[in-house]
Amino acid sequence: MLNREEYDMAAKDKPKFVYVTYIASTAEKVWHALTDPALTQRYWYGFRVAANGKAGEYMTAIDPDGKEVHRDVILVSDPPRRLAYAWRPLYDEFKHERPSRVTIDITPLEGQVRLTVTHDDFDEGSRMFEMISKGWPAVLSSLKSFLETGRGLAATWGEEERRRATQA
Repeated sequence: MLNREEYDMAAKDKPKFVYVTYIASTAEKVWHALTDPALTQRYWYGFRVAANGKAGEYMTAIDPDGKEVHRDVILVSDPPRRLAYAWRPLYDEFKHERPSRVTIDITPLEGQVRLTVTHDDFDEGSRMFEMISKGWPAVLSSLKSFLETGRGLAATWGEEERRRATQA
């Protein structure tokens, strides 16, 4: 068993993704957009992500072809401030990786919110880290556009990436 110092050193060596953006919206609207599948579909490139449960329940994601690609445990649900869930896509290429963790913090400010997404707790040598480092910026930029203009962004990836994203 690792002592606290060994644990802290091991954690420093693991990759960690942090993305911060400011959105002209309310914490409640951001929360709703992040947890309601009818809304996520409009900015998450057709994926229906449901994360409106309580801790211990599941975040699920259904791809544009109707296939379940995520079924991950919700770790923290504190509407409209904080949401955390495990992250392990059901795609074959990731079946040997253990779940990583997504933590979403929504901080209300005057006339806007600060949205911070931290994705961490990856296995050493994780292939998932490279994928999410491209995916989260696209999804969160689309979320911001959706909340501020009513329209999400168009996907910028090619057919090969789309095929991989929808195959399990």
